[in-house]
Amino acid sequence: MTRIHHKKGVIVKKSLIILSLITCSFTTQANNLIKNDLVHEQKNCFQGPFENYDSWINFFKKLKQRKIKEPTLLAKTIESFDKRFGEIKFNEYKTSLSCRNFKYTVDGNIVKGFIIKPKQTEESLPVLVYNRGGNGNYGSMVFGNLFNSLFPIANRGFIIIGSQYRGSLTSSDTLDEFGGKDVHDVIELFKFIPDIVGADPTRIGMFGGSRGGMQTFLTLKEIDSVKAVVTSSGIYDLPLTLKTQPKFSQMFKHRIPNFDSNKAVELEKRSVTKWVDKIPKKVPILIIHGEKDQRVSVENAKNLVTEFSKNKIPHKLIVYSNDDHYLSKNSANAIEATVDWFRKHL
Repeated sequence: MTRIHHKKGVIVKKSLIILSLITCSFTTQANNLIKNDLVHEQKNCFQGPFENYDSWINFFKKLKQRKIKEPTLLAKTIESFDKRFGEIKFNEYKTSLSCRNFKYTVDGNIVKGFIIKPKQTEESLPVLVYNRGGNGNYGSMVFGNLFNSLFPIANRGFIIIGSQYRGSLTSSDTLDEFGGKDVHDVIELFKFIPDIVGADPTRIGMFGGSRGGMQTFLTLKEIDSVKAVVTSSGIYDLPLTLKTQPKFSQMFKHRIPNFDSNKAVELEKRSVTKWVDKIPKKVPILIIHGEKDQRVSVENAKNLVTEFSKNKIPHKLIVYSNDDHYLSKNSANAIEATVDWFRKHL
């Protein structure tokens, strides 16, 4: 009798576990921002060390303690972090924004992406596809980058979706071709836009910085649903960039297939200045650049808008004097200009 009772207990226990897993699954699906089975593992950005501001700053402190042993310097580093981010802004964004990291498959590769969406709204919102800079793991949109670069824009009434590009945020980031097949990772995102909760698929913009500028125009050449574009500190002419920054040759050689054997062709493929006639002529484009950009010469931007004028493409150029690649002195102004551009044209 005792044995039978034990079996019943086991059955009941197993049933409760199964019910709990089913309930958890339904809850997770209900919290998904993209209702598409091709998008999986949609995980809240505000979890783990980013669940609250204290846990985030403690996480940062532990990371820095490994490298910084001098207490005064460590304290200054923590103070700088707090000044850059801050608990008030963190709490504001956590209250007003939903954010998810997710995975999707492109060309047989598991690719990581992210989506940010305002919480409190009943209206359908425009969607911005964001193209990050860097290459491989360098420049990935980790939480701090999302916080500084994208949360302020999403908080003004936009849904933002972006790709980390294939291979990024993994132990091996060899898949990134710097404007090659990785462009497919961006194009694939457009398939998910109609399935984003609260999105208006008729109002799509695209923006990106540095390498993301190149990525934006490579995508624009293939997609006809984009209504407005903003790029900042962008690479638009790779031969020019290689001339002004010879050290890029090692990165190009590492990332771009056939670079050594077919350099001129591969660089031109990625340079919008060489094929401006291939992009839509009715999409308004805002170009932002720093005059003192030591990484990507401002001549990239100036040459591009010259080509825009020749091809009668609507555009506007903003050059911030005495500013750098990261627009360190004008980041708030650049965000404001970006928001204004998309509000005007979407």
